Amino acid sequence: MKKKKLGVIFGGMSTENEVSVVSANSILNNLDKDKYEIYPIYIGKDGTWYEYSKKSDDIQLGQEVEHGIEIENVMKYLKGLDVIFPVLHGLYGEDGTIQGLFELLKIPYVGCKVLASSVGMDKVYTKIIFEKAALKQAKYVYIRKYQEKYINIDSEFNEKIMTLDETASNIEKDLKYPVFIKPSNSGSSVGINKATNIEELKKYIEYASKFDGKILIEQGIVGKEVECAVLGNEEVIASCVGEIKAADEFYSYDAKYKNQESKTCIPADIPENVSEEIRKQAIKAFKAIDGKGLSRVDFFVEEGTNQIYINEINTLPGFTNISMYPKLFEASGISYRELLDKLIMLA
Repeated sequence: MKKKKLGVIFGGMSTENEVSVVSANSILNNLDKDKYEIYPIYIGKDGTWYEYSKKSDDIQLGQEVEHGIEIENVMKYLKGLDVIFPVLHGLYGEDGTIQGLFELLKIPYVGCKVLASSVGMDKVYTKIIFEKAALKQAKYVYIRKYQEKYINIDSEFNEKIMTLDETASNIEKDLKYPVFIKPSNSGSSVGINKATNIEELKKYIEYASKFDGKILIEQGIVGKEVECAVLGNEEVIASCVGEIKAADEFYSYDAKYKNQESKTCIPADIPENVSEEIRKQAIKAFKAIDGKGLSRVDFFVEEGTNQIYINEINTLPGFTNISMYPKLFEASGISYRELLDKLIMLA
């Protein structure tokens, strides 16, 4: 059987470059070498493309990448491949931009297409689509940075320019503390903070604006943070549900990747009927954004009521050895290697 020429692209210009490298190394170590002729491609933080020559079996977060030879003609190089597995988290990799390049070159690729990728990356527009799909969410408002002020957008998309003080007071009218402040286009919890008073709210709005001009502010929910993985194009399956037990106050970047005290519980310690409903909602959310291939859908289960609130969808979830997406399917009977084969087939 002729081997498929498989390009595995990782790194990238986003804040998640390092996480992407760790994910890619896990994938490269688990691909079936009898089925695929593997071409690892690293995109540097400056956007330069390289043939990745020195794969490490145990690369750690923050380790320097020895990237190898620069690819001079990226288009020509990519056109020589049969299929591409993008392992690019965050901006320029998970937001539809690189998917558009693959579409132009007519190369099959793993994961969501342009629309689902861009919508899934933008937390505000994901929420707008989830509202249309009647999926229950935490109360939220969103704003945009405008010079030294902020544009406040109401539920009917009317806009009003306000100072930071006015913006924070306006948010307090709609939401109760604690609230979470998130850059709309950022992954791996980068730039996210929790505010319990107006001074923290103002500080964290300014901080979030360093990562994206559009900022989401959500009312906090007390309860379990759970995740469900989905796989498929039209016939979509959902994994079992897993629970995140963050070492920090919430599942921040450090809690995800650096704090060994953060734990995952698979399956989640929730009633069976709640778990089943989450699996249904995960598939519904995936289809609502026109997802393809894979996604991880995150929810909250409210303490005391077991009410389910959808949080967000991640169209290119982490693939490190501790990442929830492969672990959830492993617990559902699909091994890491088998999962990779299925994703490449779905491409």
